[in-house]
Amino acid sequence: MNIKKPDFSEKETVKSLFQRKFPGAEIDFGFVSIPGGERLPKEGTTSHTEHEYAYIVKGSLSGESGGNPFEISAGEASYIPAGEKHWCVNKSKSACELVYAFIKA
Repeated sequence: MNIKKPDFSEKETVKSLFQRKFPGAEIDFGFVSIPGGERLPKEGTTSHTEHEYAYIVKGSLSGESGGNPFEISAGEASYIPAGEKHWCVNKSKSACELVYAFIKA
């Protein structure tokens, strides 16, 4: 078993903990700490070729995914399909922390 603890520099928001390639799939598992008032991305939307699964550990986010607004808080999980445009913002003063898994089939 490999155990890794996130270690962030002041400028780092996303920390990939494990990346693995398997026959027919790739997985990137990591941790994100989004400072209060931070928007991801800074402008516009983002999308990626992987399916995104996330679990909010602390705090909350609001944003838009696939043209639909959302609010998500600690203890809740989300799924964003590959290719879906999305963005989020942490409207609070405290950091929002989440774990994610990007899965590419």
